[in-house]
Amino acid sequence: MRENSQTPAGKPWSRAIDVHHHILPDFYLDELENMGVRTILPGIDRPTWSADSSLAMMDRHGIRAAVVSVWPGVPAGLEPEPAAEFARRVNEYLAELVAAHPGRFGAFATLPIPHTDLVLEEFEYAVDTLGLDGVGLVSNYAGLYVGDRSMDPLFAAAARRRSPLFVHPTVPPSTGQPDFGLPASLYEFPFESVRVAAQLLYNQTLERFPELPVILPHGGGGVPFYAGRLSCGGLISAALTDRLPEDPVGSLQRLYIDIAMTGDPHALAALRSFAPANRILVGSDFPLMPESYTLDTGHRVVRHGGFSAEERTRLDHANAEGLFPRFTGKDG
Repeated sequence: MRENSQTPAGKPWSRAIDVHHHILPDFYLDELENMGVRTILPGIDRPTWSADSSLAMMDRHGIRAAVVSVWPGVPAGLEPEPAAEFARRVNEYLAELVAAHPGRFGAFATLPIPHTDLVLEEFEYAVDTLGLDGVGLVSNYAGLYVGDRSMDPLFAAAARRRSPLFVHPTVPPSTGQPDFGLPASLYEFPFESVRVAAQLLYNQTLERFPELPVILPHGGGGVPFYAGRLSCGGLISAALTDRLPEDPVGSLQRLYIDIAMTGDPHALAALRSFAPANRILVGSDFPLMPESYTLDTGHRVVRHGGFSAEERTRLDHANAEGLFPRFTGKDG
C-alpha cells in the first residue's frame, strides 16, 4: 500500500492500549515453514517484526501498551502432541516478551484447537501460570468455527476468569471457490467475523456466559451492517425463534470491537451506529497493515467519529483497562 501523503501529523492517541497487535517471531515463522506453511496467508507480503519495531511504532503514535497475538497460531491439522508442544513454546515466548517489557506488552495465548483436553490444559497454564491476558483465536479451525458448542468448555473456563477472547478472521474452509486473483483477507475476512457472530447469536453464547468478553477486530468486520439481518432468523424459519436471545441486536452489541481498518467514512459510520462507546477498542493491525494506514485510521476515528471527551478516554484506554487488569496496576 502506498504511503498516504495526507496522513495528519501528530499522535492520534495519548495513553492507548492496542488490542490488535500481531507479532511474528522468527522461530514461529521458521516452524511454520518446517511444517510446509510457506506464508501466513496466501497473497499477502510477509512482514518483518521485532519487539523494538513494535515499541518504536507505539511510541510514535501514543500507544502506551499492546496486547499482542501470534497469528494464525497453531495450525489446525497438527496431531495432538505436536500441537500442544507448539502452543506451549509460543506461550512461553509470549510470557518472556511481556516480562521483558513491563507495562508495554500483554499477550493473548494460543491454544492447540481442536484437541479439547489439551486446549483446557494449555489455557490454564497460559493464563493461571504464565499470567497471559486472554486467548487469541482464529475464526475457524479447518471448518470448526469458534462459536460452536464444542467450544463451550473453553468459554466456561474463560468466563470464570473474565479472560478476553480475541477472534481474528482467517481463510474460510471452502475449497475450489474462485478467488478472483485476490487475497482472501481483502474481502473474506469481514464475512468470517459475521459467521462467528451468527453462531454466537444463535447458540446464545453471550447469554449463557455473560462474563465472557469476546473481541472482534476490524470494526467487527461485517457485523455492524448485518446485525439487523442476523436477527431475522425467526421470520425465515419458525424453528429458529427459540434459538434467538430476547434482544438479538443488543446481544451482538455486547461484543467488543476494535477500530482497525475503520477509518473510511462508510466503515466509521457503521461502527458508530452499531457499537456502544464502552465496547470500542484501539487496534492497529501492526505490522500486517502499513504504519501510515494505521496512523491515518487513528486520526480519522478520533476526529470524525463524533466521540465526546469521555468516550475518547474510553476508546483510548479505559475500555481496555477494564478487560486487562495488568494495565491498571491491579493484579486482577
